Amino acid sequence: MSRNQSFASLSASLAVTLLAIGFAADATADPLPGRDQLKFAQEPMIFTTIQDPNGTVGVYHGHDELSTLYSSSLPGAPNTDYSGTAMADDFADKFSTPVLHVRWWGSYLHNITNPSKPIDKFLIAFESDVPASQNPLGPFSTPGAVLNAQIVDRGTLSLGSGTFTEKLVQSFPAPNEDIYEYNAELHLGKEFFQQPDTVYWLKIAALVDVDLNDPVPPVQWGWHNRDYTVMSAQGAAVTPPVAPGERDERIELGLLNYPTPVWHFQDDSVSANTRIGFDASMPSMPTFVQQSNYVPQFYKDGLDGPGPIVAADGTVLAPGIGSFSKDLAFHLYTLTIPEPSSCLLMVMGLAGLITRRRKALCS
Repeated sequence: MSRNQSFASLSASLAVTLLAIGFAADATADPLPGRDQLKFAQEPMIFTTIQDPNGTVGVYHGHDELSTLYSSSLPGAPNTDYSGTAMADDFADKFSTPVLHVRWWGSYLHNITNPSKPIDKFLIAFESDVPASQNPLGPFSTPGAVLNAQIVDRGTLSLGSGTFTEKLVQSFPAPNEDIYEYNAELHLGKEFFQQPDTVYWLKIAALVDVDLNDPVPPVQWGWHNRDYTVMSAQGAAVTPPVAPGERDERIELGLLNYPTPVWHFQDDSVSANTRIGFDASMPSMPTFVQQSNYVPQFYKDGLDGPGPIVAADGTVLAPGIGSFSKDLAFHLYTLTIPEPSSCLLMVMGLAGLITRRRKALCS
């Protein structure tokens, strides 16, 4: 091999090595390296401490809303039709970059730990927004048209794999369910391309294949709620110019004597009667998503925060958390954009190594 060939080979090798070094620290992370730029985040409620006006300190872990669809196909036929209850929550951000990866939190209801038949697939759907002012169903907003819907299956994550992982992040005794964290890569070519400063809805529901001959009832899965004491990642200085956006709902409702801020994004999360279907030849891409009977969701006293605080004389010192609209816990991720300083350091390091190697070859 000539010196020029050796130098070219070394240059290519060093470039690959440096790139590998840059991503090695996150090689096992969720989301995957290269697509872990956070677009929107509502954190899960786990071990949230709240002191009420009486000085009592409570620890709250939140609760989960049923979001599970069950197969309704005839025995012996492919499961291509599911129906049940599905939850959805709204979001918006300031970026036009696509959603590539979704993280969320949830539980097996009734605290079924390590179920014999865990969830093997989820529906993930992105939908348009029907504002409360235009909604014939009532004074609340709901999902509109389905813009992107897909099924992700349990499996190892890889770029664009259309798979999800599940890991236990906290165990609790009843009535609080064990909390699991889920990470899903959207299918390659099925990324969700969005417009900035635009409200959309995210729907996540577990899909369960019902075996009529199995005496064990099928599992129920629920989506965990947000920690409302923490502003969303789109709060503060980068709140999207949508109304009402991220705000402390105590101010809006005139309930400022609740003991903590109740950060809330846009409108209530909603449940809906939902039915989906797809062609057996393309089981990851639903052919339709039908929804009806939207119901706005609220937090629950005692599970998500203190209930009403009442003095001995009957005076209400503070409302209960059940007076406030509920948000759900999820993160949305897109392509990682390396910081300029990181790129410069990488280039400088590569140049230095190549220069030293060239001197060694020429000596």
